[in-house]
Amino acid sequence: MNTDNLNLEIANLCEKAKKASYSLALSSSETRNDALKNISDELKKSEVIQEIIEKNQLDIKNAREMGISEALIDRLTLNEKRILNIAAALIKIVDLPDPLGKGDRWVRPNGLKIERVSVPLGVCGMIYESRPNVTVDAAALCIKAGNAIVLRGGKEAINSNKILTDIVRRSIAKAGIDPDIVQLIENTSRESSTILMKQNGKIDVLIPRGGVSLKKSVIENASVPVIETGAGNCHIYIDDMADFDMAVNIVYNAKTSRPSVCNAVETVLISEKIYKEILPLVSDKLAEMNVELRGCERTREVLKDIKEATEDDYYTEYNDFILALKVVDNLDEAIEHINKHNTKHSEAIVTKDISRAKEFQLRIDAASIYVNASTRFTDGEEFGFGAEIGISTSKLHARGPVGITELTTYKYLIEGDGAVR
Repeated sequence: MNTDNLNLEIANLCEKAKKASYSLALSSSETRNDALKNISDELKKSEVIQEIIEKNQLDIKNAREMGISEALIDRLTLNEKRILNIAAALIKIVDLPDPLGKGDRWVRPNGLKIERVSVPLGVCGMIYESRPNVTVDAAALCIKAGNAIVLRGGKEAINSNKILTDIVRRSIAKAGIDPDIVQLIENTSRESSTILMKQNGKIDVLIPRGGVSLKKSVIENASVPVIETGAGNCHIYIDDMADFDMAVNIVYNAKTSRPSVCNAVETVLISEKIYKEILPLVSDKLAEMNVELRGCERTREVLKDIKEATEDDYYTEYNDFILALKVVDNLDEAIEHINKHNTKHSEAIVTKDISRAKEFQLRIDAASIYVNASTRFTDGEEFGFGAEIGISTSKLHARGPVGITELTTYKYLIEGDGAVR
């Protein structure tokens, strides 16, 4: 497809979503919840599950032929359990309070009555990679918050995304909602992403969910407002006042439970006062999952067979069973290293010293900052939001897990009695 035709196709999809978004914004909470229940019910049907898995297997086959790592293929994979989990997550979103129409009211000395109420953002554009569950999660969260959505997934998941979008559209139509509120851009070329980024007047906010290269492309090309999400170069600092067993278990969980996700740890910093004692414990535990370690000069004094970590390693989100290690002199150096290399996502300290923990939380620049807990908890459901459309590393409008509340904005309703200024 030539560029002119692709421009027209995407503009038409966005225009349809924009037109449909006005009626959705006026729909009742019951109608929107019924739509989500319909999607959940459809995803529980055995014949639907089988059809999704068949399409997903095509994507997995193609991904392996493209040389995609097994860690990323795990993120791409849908099986019966994962599909049923998606269905169950929809009901959790249904159970959340309606985010629309909330706000407060006050009267000014001049008699003006002012009401601030929450309303939908309008149309969300979503560019994402690998994970087909995002197709349903993002659509569901937008519907709950009264937003239309234009989806543009990656080529590695196109077959899965197409069938899931079809399921969502036919399910919401049964609830009386215009199916045009959910659109999928089936062209997965780089040009389609760039065109979506420039749909001013049709897309109200763009949410990219993927790695560093996607984030860079959006920053360079988008002309619509953006909530940056996805990139997660996360750190854990093991303080000299840490409980060793706790530290080892936290690192193990944060690296190995799902290494391909954005809240997995990529670099572990260790106080120079304890590195000789704790590094062998960390190494032995991670060896259970064949994690490749890369370390600084002092790390390699203890773990002699590991690779040398370069400066690039400390900037890298591996999304794999690879972990960088670095010995630091003190808390100050740990904080300096993290603030220099991180992506403002999730950072953690393991320590029994409350004052150091508080200092770490105050001085680290990130959306989520943990004390004695795994970075893997940065997740909308874990935070009690039901789900999230992404983890925002931005500072404006939304930060951290972006749930239904963050998918709304405000408008002011002002009432007077002939008031003039």
